[in-house]
Amino acid sequence: MEKHELVIVGGSAGGIQAAICAQKHHGLKDILVIRMEEKVLVPCGIPYIFGTLGAVSKNIIPDKILGEAGLKIGEVVAIDRNNKTVKLKSGEQIGYNKLVLATGSSPLQPPIPGIDKENVWFAWKNTDYLERLAEVINGTGDIVVIGGGFIGLEFADECRKRGHKVTVVELLEYCLQLVCNTELCIRAEEALRSNSIEIITGDAVKSIDGTGRAESVTLQSGKQIKCDLVVVGIGVRPNVQLAENAGLEIGVTGGIKVDEFQRTNDSSIFAVGDCAEKYSFFNGAPTPLRLASIATREGKIAAANLFQPQWRNVGTIGVFSTVLGNTAIAVAGLTEAKACEMGYDIIVGEAEAASKHPGTMPEAHPMRVRLAFCRRSGKIVGGCACCTHTVGEVANIIAAAIVNGMTMEQIAMFPMGTHPWLTASPLAYQITDAASNALHKAKNIASVS
Repeated sequence: MEKHELVIVGGSAGGIQAAICAQKHHGLKDILVIRMEEKVLVPCGIPYIFGTLGAVSKNIIPDKILGEAGLKIGEVVAIDRNNKTVKLKSGEQIGYNKLVLATGSSPLQPPIPGIDKENVWFAWKNTDYLERLAEVINGTGDIVVIGGGFIGLEFADECRKRGHKVTVVELLEYCLQLVCNTELCIRAEEALRSNSIEIITGDAVKSIDGTGRAESVTLQSGKQIKCDLVVVGIGVRPNVQLAENAGLEIGVTGGIKVDEFQRTNDSSIFAVGDCAEKYSFFNGAPTPLRLASIATREGKIAAANLFQPQWRNVGTIGVFSTVLGNTAIAVAGLTEAKACEMGYDIIVGEAEAASKHPGTMPEAHPMRVRLAFCRRSGKIVGGCACCTHTVGEVANIIAAAIVNGMTMEQIAMFPMGTHPWLTASPLAYQITDAASNALHKAKNIASVS
């Protein structure tokens, strides 16, 4: 029987990162990655296959990234924890010393009548499936996207680039409402509407109608929308059946329960990525956030801790960014509504300036930053930025400030570097100015009280 020091089940972001870091951190050579897919997709790039990229082949992670780790294509169907083996669907058994589960997630399929019709599609991470969808989208007219989260809106924006009429249906009052402040939600919707995408919020799909194929969608409000194709993007569920069958504990949000070192209740087995339970940085409570960036971080942590605890997962912050039309938005940490819900008394600072300086530089656009702080401690708990393409890195800076417990005063005094082509003016640097704005508000409130 084949046996390895480390076996990783799953070959997407978390599994790949675990393999890379086990080699870097421990110099480990005896690693086997087992995955079901011949080719692995860039998870966040899936919507762009249907517009910007134009082909599934342009959204593939190369296998060479695995370094010296071995690769086996197959489906693991059982784990024998007593004998430390995994069994493949082919019947083959492989032994392990340490096991990392990175089995990912699957698209949610809501119980909507008609959801099983042949032209209803999901964001499955499968190249053959997505190649078929790409062929269908090339010849399709009207598309209904169910779900106004990031995946749904990115699908909508990319499909309209192919000339399709697209309608987005979102149950909540605003698209992106779960992770963005209202201002950003409105900007995102405006960006899509300006490109002729219809946005319907505060309504739900009652049924998908047609004979064999989806021909229209009926909403709870009674409105009917003609369509040639439906794309469902309302979230994912963790793939935990393998772990559950092996007796590993499952958390309250449906992921494999792990400790701060990514260990399951079996000390030889770790779990990372979408299949693993997440815990909030802010209060330690389970959170349903699932992102490729979170998966890679967990892969690093698990690899570092294979033989003894070294790196601790301090919790999930949540960092998001996207581009819709010409509008880029990014968020990190808690929204103001979520912060208040969790009991924070917050104070907000804002700043807006041209993304380059002077503002007459080519391609200079207004960039707005909004930061939320805990009034009592002064520490940052969240923030957002729009509308230029640099805002993704701004969100990363905000995340770094959050995880390091930086205060409004520390951020106001943040040592920044600036350049006319690359940043705002040092006299109007949005991050430091937003913190200064919050600091002045806090001092004014203190002086009045």
